[in-house]
Amino acid sequence: MRRQTHQRRGTSGRLLLMLLLLGLVYYISQSDTFRIHWSLPFFREVEEEQFEVTGLHPVVAEKQNQLVERARKSGIKIIITEGYRSEERQDELFEQGRSTAGQIVTSARGGESYHNYGLAIDFAIRVSADKVIWDMDYDGNGNGKSDWMEIVEIAKELGFEWGGDWASFPDYPHLQYDFGYSIAELQRGKRPPGYELNAKDLEASED
Repeated sequence: MRRQTHQRRGTSGRLLLMLLLLGLVYYISQSDTFRIHWSLPFFREVEEEQFEVTGLHPVVAEKQNQLVERARKSGIKIIITEGYRSEERQDELFEQGRSTAGQIVTSARGGESYHNYGLAIDFAIRVSADKVIWDMDYDGNGNGKSDWMEIVEIAKELGFEWGGDWASFPDYPHLQYDFGYSIAELQRGKRPPGYELNAKDLEASED
């Protein structure tokens, strides 16, 4: 009788342990633990004109051009990999690593990113016609400084906020120029001066 009781307790204990392990695996899979670590070097092979940046606020577009030009004068060639992003695309990225395959790359849902309002850009360093890299230690111009951080310094001088400074979810390729507007204000329809409103924006701004 004691042996049977001991066996039942042992089986229950193993079942409980298995359930706890499964729960832990699920929790980890849903957490930010597996988000992309942009600070680790990796590269992508690209075609010369693969990235097309559109939909930026005119001021942000101009500052983007200034960033690219000032980087070039410093001996660093960068490419802007993304500008405006639709809310639908933002939702797709949010689900990556959560309900779809891949690693977590964002904590923002559709409407919660400055990309959705044309006020943010992402960048990478171009090392050849067919390769861009995300490497915060790379020193392509040979001046003993990180090319990545040189770009960040220039961007900040132009008024951009760098996503790498965020404590909760650092986004190292991300630069935003928000004119002092919060996401909540943008969601309520407020827009910076010079913003070209489309039909959806006009409807939101009238609410």
